[in-house]
Amino acid sequence: MERFTGTTSRGIRTPIIRDGDNLCEIVVDSVIRAAETEKFDLHDRDVIAITESVVARAEGNYVSVDDIAYDVQRHFPGGEIGLVFPILSRNRFSLILKGVARGAKKITLLLSYPTDEVGNPLASLEQLDEVGINPLSDILTESRFRQLFGEFKHPYTGIDYLTYYREIIEAEKCQAEIILANDPRAILNYSRDILVCDIHSSERSRKVLESCSDGLVYALSDILAEPVEDSGYNEQYGLLGSNKASEETLKLFPRNGHRLVQDIAALFIERTGKKVEVMVYGDGAFKDPVGKIWELADPVVSPAYTAGLSGVPREIKIKYLADHTFSQLSGQELETQIREAIRAKDQDSDKSSMTSEGTTPRRVVDLLGSLADLTSGSGDKGTPVVLIQGYFDSLAV
Repeated sequence: MERFTGTTSRGIRTPIIRDGDNLCEIVVDSVIRAAETEKFDLHDRDVIAITESVVARAEGNYVSVDDIAYDVQRHFPGGEIGLVFPILSRNRFSLILKGVARGAKKITLLLSYPTDEVGNPLASLEQLDEVGINPLSDILTESRFRQLFGEFKHPYTGIDYLTYYREIIEAEKCQAEIILANDPRAILNYSRDILVCDIHSSERSRKVLESCSDGLVYALSDILAEPVEDSGYNEQYGLLGSNKASEETLKLFPRNGHRLVQDIAALFIERTGKKVEVMVYGDGAFKDPVGKIWELADPVVSPAYTAGLSGVPREIKIKYLADHTFSQLSGQELETQIREAIRAKDQDSDKSSMTSEGTTPRRVVDLLGSLADLTSGSGDKGTPVVLIQGYFDSLAV
């Protein structure tokens, strides 16, 4: 039978996941139940994607603000710390800041401007232009920033983050100083010991600071990289990828995803005979064209996935074939030639060929993770598992 659909993405409802639950069984049971109840078939190379939040929750991978404070004191015994380039987020950074402040005597907060690393604004480029500020070179104190721009509330949350972060620090009986600059070395004028807080540029920030600092330089990935007594931890990411769970608790990025995806794939083939691919996903990698905010506040889109999801797609552009290569053809003859070209694409080693131009070579897991994140959302849909079908098919299949 001829198919009339391509890739489909379904949110799969599951029971509420709690600490200690057998997530492997829950995921497999939920996908099979959905297929049986809603009468759709399962296939080899279907993709099962599980949001990182329920993976970490089932692992019980949580830490407290006190755990953060203890580990900060262990790394920074002097108690005066410069924090470099944190993002502006209640969910992602407010409790981290609270924990650091609880374990410190003084914090100097270096914020990038006019936006943070993922696009959350403190001001607009137009405002900088109006007052003649060069964000590449100018260092602003908090008072100078206020003189120039006044109170600036985030367009989505309505929060003035300079005030909000200052209040968090001072509520922990910790001294606060805020400066704004885009060169991480600006912090060296204020603090000897440094905690690098950016996400995707942290490796560069750390290298730059280590090359010119005589103090301690750590990153968020170093804090809670090992447990404090019986706390959670993440040996690879530390506090990166964490989310606020309560007023005193954070959920960390999951630790055991690699084992989980293998276990789900094995149980699925045992229960259904189908060889599926499995991944854990966090934030999708896309940017809001209106608010200019980049969604990806996790260190990676997918911290764990089965081997079949490695690499980038190998695709060619149908519109180029139709408009150029086979422009003289039409109807069934055109479709036949395009199908043949698609079948032959694996023999074409020229990655710069015009037939593939415009097919951005993003990693498969980043594309699928973004699709899964958009499908499941982060609110009340109740679908922490996403089933993606037909992704590896083409017009020729």
